[in-house]
Amino acid sequence: MDQEDTGVVGQTPTDVTSPLSPEEERRLELMSAIPIMDETTPLAAELALDARRRIELAGRRFPPPWQTRVFTVANQKGGVGKTTTTVNLAAALAKAGLRVLVIDNDPQGNASTALGIEHHSGVPSTYDILINDVPISEVIQESEAIPGLYCVPATIDLSGAEIELVSVVARENRLRNALAAYLKERSRKGQPRIDYVFVDCPPSLGLLTVNAFVTAREVLIPIQCEYYALEGLSQLLNNINLIRAHLNPALHVSTILLTMFDGRTNLAHQVAEEVREHFPDQTLHTSIPRSVRISEAPSYGQTVLTYDAGSSGALAYLEAAREIAKRGALPPEPTLGKSGSEGATEEPSVDQGDGEASTEAPEVEGANR
Repeated sequence: MDQEDTGVVGQTPTDVTSPLSPEEERRLELMSAIPIMDETTPLAAELALDARRRIELAGRRFPPPWQTRVFTVANQKGGVGKTTTTVNLAAALAKAGLRVLVIDNDPQGNASTALGIEHHSGVPSTYDILINDVPISEVIQESEAIPGLYCVPATIDLSGAEIELVSVVARENRLRNALAAYLKERSRKGQPRIDYVFVDCPPSLGLLTVNAFVTAREVLIPIQCEYYALEGLSQLLNNINLIRAHLNPALHVSTILLTMFDGRTNLAHQVAEEVREHFPDQTLHTSIPRSVRISEAPSYGQTVLTYDAGSSGALAYLEAAREIAKRGALPPEPTLGKSGSEGATEEPSVDQGDGEASTEAPEVEGANR
């Protein structure tokens, strides 16, 4: 039985202002039977957390955003979990009843692979949208495993797109214009609105990434819980400020997700504390643990949500997706760049999030020693 989301993991009856349904009472009863463990027994604490999440998140329907939210998932450092985060958050939101579009803007095409989408040479792809003005409606594919999850695939042709874009007029706006036209087309045809759009970026600041930044209003930054992952963060934030100053005034960092978190190490806790201290509003409470299941899933052409839905990695991404959905469920206060109405905007309109991020990257004490 599907249930609308009403709270956070571990919610007690005092947190709810309306009477609980029998299903909610049953959830609370089951969760109260799970013993509370602390960090002195990390394995037992992790098992207890997974058990609570499994009970709390089963069958949940996440609230839709007040209008389409467009995220660019970016980090100039490679190997921090950009693509993994993109596909698994998208899958989690889609499994919770929302319609999600993933635009694979990385020539490697890893997001397309993880979603089980055909992306061999000759398949209509992001390249055709950027270079040949092919509409998204002619390129988009729906995931067979998860209804409501769509993908614009990337092929190897995209590797040459940056060179070809150099001589194109308004080259920075190619992807934004294509997405705006697609959203308007869906609205005009009476098709259900796309709730979330995630643009997966290559680990560089070329024209592909610039197109992604111009397309979105929100930036989601995955940060690996190791020191070197913090080194490029200041430069990334400076680049986002440049894009905001010259090309997309509404762009801002709305979400930071800690990935590859290993609770057994002091460094992981230290990095997490530093990030949360510097970006308290942007950093999600949920962190993604190191997980073999998350690493294995793409080799089977799946997300971890379909590969092993009960694993700690799948549950963590589902919880992170719920946090994101709860943040976008209510209209934000008016800010610069807001325009249009729900599902019929000329440009992809998105939630403005919880505030601007600092442009200074945190330093981890003692990490240089």
